[in-house]
Amino acid sequence: MIETTITPSIASRPVYSRLEPRPGKAHLLVADAEGAEAILALAEVAPSGFFDHAHVIHIRKATASTYTERLRGLKPAQFYSGPTYEAAVPRLRRTLLGAHMGLQVYLAGTESLMGQAMQEAAQAGIPYGAIQAEHRGSTARRMQCVHCKGITEDVTTDPFVCSHCGLHLFVRDHYSRRLAAFQGVRVDAEDPGNIPEPVERFR
Repeated sequence: MIETTITPSIASRPVYSRLEPRPGKAHLLVADAEGAEAILALAEVAPSGFFDHAHVIHIRKATASTYTERLRGLKPAQFYSGPTYEAAVPRLRRTLLGAHMGLQVYLAGTESLMGQAMQEAAQAGIPYGAIQAEHRGSTARRMQCVHCKGITEDVTTDPFVCSHCGLHLFVRDHYSRRLAAFQGVRVDAEDPGNIPEPVERFR
C-alpha cells in the first residue's frame, strides 16, 4: 500500500492519521487516486454493516480503473467513480447538503482533494470533529500565489512558477484551511532576478 508520511513543521501545516471507522448514521468516503487504498484498509476493520449506510466517491485520476471494482465490491449504499474532482463536486455538494446529523466524513488521497473536500464539508455545516483525513499517494501541492491570488495545482518543485502571473514562488508550509491551499511567496522579492534552480521536492 502507498502511504504518505507528513513531517510536522509549523502550526498551520496539516498532519494526518489513518482512517478509523466511527459510529454514525451515515458515512461519506471521498478519495482520489491511491486514496482508495485507505478506504480499502478501513474496510478491513470496519464493523459489519458499515457500508450499508456508506456513500463512496472516488476520483480516479491517473489510476484509471485500478481500484473501481475493489471499491464497488465493498457494496456501499451509493458509489461514484469519476475522472476529476471538479466532475465530482456537484454530487459531493448534494450529498453534504442533504446530510443529517451524525454523518461521518472520511477523506483520503492527495492534500488537494482532502483540503477542497474538507472545505465543502465545513461550508455545509459538518463539524471538523466529524471529518477524518489520511494522506495517500502524491505529495504534489495545491499552491496559492499571495501576490495575484491565483491557484496552481500539482506543484512538485521549489521554487515554482505561478501559472497565473508568472512569478517564481517559494513553496511555504503555511496552509490556509479557508483556501485549501499552501501559500507561495515571490522568491526574488528582495533581489529581483536572483532565482534559485528549482528542485523537485514533491512527487
